[in-house]
Amino acid sequence: MDTMIVLLIALLAAVAAFFLFRKRKTDQGDDKKLLETYRPILEENVDYYRKLNEGDKARFEKDVIEFLQYIRIEGVGTEITDVDRVLIASSGVIPIFGFPGWKYKNLTNIILYPDTFDNEFQFEGENRNILGMVGSGYMNGQMLLSRSALIKAFSHASGQGNAAIHEFVHLLDKSDGETDGIPENLLTHEYVLPWVKMMHQEMHRIQAGTSDINPYGLTNEAEFLAVVSEYFFEKPDQLKHKHPEIYGLLSRAFGQDSATGTSFQLR
Repeated sequence: MDTMIVLLIALLAAVAAFFLFRKRKTDQGDDKKLLETYRPILEENVDYYRKLNEGDKARFEKDVIEFLQYIRIEGVGTEITDVDRVLIASSGVIPIFGFPGWKYKNLTNIILYPDTFDNEFQFEGENRNILGMVGSGYMNGQMLLSRSALIKAFSHASGQGNAAIHEFVHLLDKSDGETDGIPENLLTHEYVLPWVKMMHQEMHRIQAGTSDINPYGLTNEAEFLAVVSEYFFEKPDQLKHKHPEIYGLLSRAFGQDSATGTSFQLR
């Protein structure tokens, strides 16, 4: 009897291993097909990706594919293209590239609008000035993005801005339970007070007109974190030169030296 049980267990294990092997081969084949589609889009559109070494490029590609497996993207008034998917996924991967294995647990799906939208989520008519939004209340777990803003973010006309990265940074900020501009899940305790002090000093400079940081950062601390993070990833050399303290603290927060395209673990 014991021998029969052992043989049955061995048979079941063999069957399970066979199907797991088949699934892995299928997944690998699917990933290879996706890479054939996604890699040219990354090479053409994502400066951040182009700066990475070959090993990090491969990890970035893997992260993009994984992101698209657990986050649903749907269009309102527009069809979703592969370019849309790759640019949205890249926007999500870039801020967390210094944290291998990180997942956006506070996000389930992304809604892409053809253009800017208003507070009623309408993309036609007047008063449409929203480029992106992280949902709250009944919209919790959702992100809304404008395709026009997404495309501009990855163009040479983007300047310091990237509306999609901006919204993903809000999610990172929110991951500690509060969207307050203090990324406690990213900064070790010893750097939290220096960050708060530096943030308020720079907000005073923006108010006085002596800072080149987007004045939208004056809205509140959460928006300050989001706009300087855009700057950190879009114009890292410029931020490092003009605001070395901000650059240094953001490097620690994101585990990345965005000017050189390298990531590291400080925790």
